[in-house]
Amino acid sequence: MFFSQAGARPQMWEVSPSEHKKWVEVFKACDEDNKGYLSREDFKVAVVMLFGYKPSKIEADSVMSSVDPNTSGILLEGFLNIVRQKKEVQLYWNEIRHIFTAFDRHYRGYLTLEDFTKAFRQVAPKLPERIILEVFREVDQDSDGHVSFKDFEYAMNYGQKDPRKRLCLAPGSVNSASS
Repeated sequence: MFFSQAGARPQMWEVSPSEHKKWVEVFKACDEDNKGYLSREDFKVAVVMLFGYKPSKIEADSVMSSVDPNTSGILLEGFLNIVRQKKEVQLYWNEIRHIFTAFDRHYRGYLTLEDFTKAFRQVAPKLPERIILEVFREVDQDSDGHVSFKDFEYAMNYGQKDPRKRLCLAPGSVNSASS
């Protein structure tokens, strides 16, 4: 597939000292009774504080399944790894959204072949028309002549085997990404 060959990958993101400090402070604030770990409920509160949403049962189950059986919850190091991964995913999603918006010059919420052609003409003027058409057809999952953000997002993530390079933290990805 074109996008996977083009190397659409999230970049490794360096955590600033102030960001790291904030994450540690959130961990400590959510660690009720200073146990040294976050319980399931503590983790949910920490995610709300850092990301502004309550994690789903699936996400919480995934994270808790990655916990060492010898501990009763998520230790600071594990929490920092999870937060780093979530932040990288968030930044990558924003990057994909930005690219889609740049292609969607008429603000319709979908891309046409004309949008693709104009965008490719700007970044790769010598690319043959047949390649642009082939890419468009491949990305247009339902063959309706429109590429939705969902189609575009899927194409940008196609073939990603490393969970840290997927757009979403799917169940079990915290487990495999932190091992």
